[in-house]
Amino acid sequence: MPSARTTFTSRTRLTGCSLLACLLILTPLYGTGAAAAGNGAEQGSRSADTGARITAVRQLDARTLDMTVRSRAMRSSVRVRVILPKSWRSERRRTFPVLYMLHGGEDDYTSWTRETDVEALAENSEVLVVMPDGGKHGYYSDWYAGRPRWETFHTVELVRLMERQFRANSSRAVVGLSMGGFGALNYAARHPGMFQYVASMSSYVDLDEPSVRFLLGLTSAMEGTDLKQVWGDPKEHDDIWQAHNPAARPRAFLGTRVHLSAGDGTPGPMDEGHPLPVILAGSAAETALPASVRKFAESLHSAGVDVSTDLYEPGTHSWPYWQRELHEIWPTMMEELS
Repeated sequence: MPSARTTFTSRTRLTGCSLLACLLILTPLYGTGAAAAGNGAEQGSRSADTGARITAVRQLDARTLDMTVRSRAMRSSVRVRVILPKSWRSERRRTFPVLYMLHGGEDDYTSWTRETDVEALAENSEVLVVMPDGGKHGYYSDWYAGRPRWETFHTVELVRLMERQFRANSSRAVVGLSMGGFGALNYAARHPGMFQYVASMSSYVDLDEPSVRFLLGLTSAMEGTDLKQVWGDPKEHDDIWQAHNPAARPRAFLGTRVHLSAGDGTPGPMDEGHPLPVILAGSAAETALPASVRKFAESLHSAGVDVSTDLYEPGTHSWPYWQRELHEIWPTMMEELS
């Protein structure tokens, strides 16, 4: 069957260089001070120092680089991959919108460029594409246990660092898949107005669903993570769980354009060539998502949120479908960020 697309709207590689050499080469391009600050209304935000620092830079090609960020919130270093805008070098006083891309629970900051053609998609874009690490089963949250503090790193430290060092402006979008899809929704709900556009692919959207609780508990246990360390005890600290539950906060998305997508769990031609255990796991992980996503989309629509869905058949929890979805939503994201 074709995708069930619904809208509720009313309307060449380089070798690594030494840290010193890279910083000397790249600092004039990133800009600081008045050139990076833009207009006076945003200057205070751009000059806010969170204590996060770039400690290493590796240029991968003309527009793609990896950087290591020393985070005060995390008390550790975090890797971030960045694709620079097309006019980065030719318009050095210009500021740029930002697309943040969040990876899934078993992956890292390299996943989007490893598994998709996002670099080709961004070839003619005037958008900073920022792909930060989020930890294995980090849940894109500041943990109840105190550390890690992924939310503070991503939504405060990294945002300010991109403003100060990369001439980012306040126009932002965030997209994620699986755990990263939850992270995108979680950040958009907890920071209203921060993102103009949010897209979640193949993600759980309601922490109250028994199936979600079971699967989160199972996967976190396999990874050695205690969810009580993430959001506290589900009963005793229900307020913390609900504060991180996108489905419990539909009105928080007002003013943000939301896109939700998921497959029905049925393997299809795009799964051919994958080992059978991988296909079965991808099928099981996706099966329960469409009903939950549809319910969430309806609640967003009832709250007045601009929301669209792509509930496709067939479709499993795997990269070929996410690559296709990225192509589907790319023009809309670029439009929202322009």
